Amino acid sequence: MRKTYLFALPLICLLLSSCGHITGGVAPSTEPLAPGSYRELGQVKGQDCVYYLLGFIPLSDGNETKDAVADAMAKAPGASALVKVSSDTYTQNYIVLSRACTQVYGVAVAPK
Repeated sequence: MRKTYLFALPLICLLLSSCGHITGGVAPSTEPLAPGSYRELGQVKGQDCVYYLLGFIPLSDGNETKDAVADAMAKAPGASALVKVSSDTYTQNYIVLSRACTQVYGVAVAPK
């Protein structure tokens, strides 16, 4: 009987956890920019997450695209916008805790 528990418990834990990734959107920039009016500062990545207890009780605020964009721009001092922007959303579910995150990728730019 004890061997059955040793086999079943890890299997049940595995079945109760999961992960998912959803492709978001693509945009040329986060604000209108005239060609040649900016200089590229480098690639950046930002994210914003929300945590849930039992999959539906929020433990934090978050999972907003605007906050993920702000996080990405904060990683490049002097950045005023992002170009070549893409975003993704992913979730991770564990037995009692889950997390949903929005990630933004792009190139930070500043005015010339």
